[in-house]
Amino acid sequence: MDVNVGQTDKTVRIVIGALIGLLSLATLAGAVPLPAIAAPVLGVGALILLITGYTGFCGLYSVLGVDTCPVDAR
Repeated sequence: MDVNVGQTDKTVRIVIGALIGLLSLATLAGAVPLPAIAAPVLGVGALILLITGYTGFCGLYSVLGVDTCPVDAR
């Protein structure tokens, strides 16, 4: 697996993943009036963003041929 997620992309993924994770937990706690199915869907989305942010690899980017990582950072 080659790194294909740049530093800015990583930071954005981690921040958005954390926010979506908090929204998922708030939905589970009943603090946010969303349907019950929203909590696990948001949770899975948050996990995907956090994992791709920490590892620097995005499978979808590989399939689409996208690479936001500069050449010198590899």
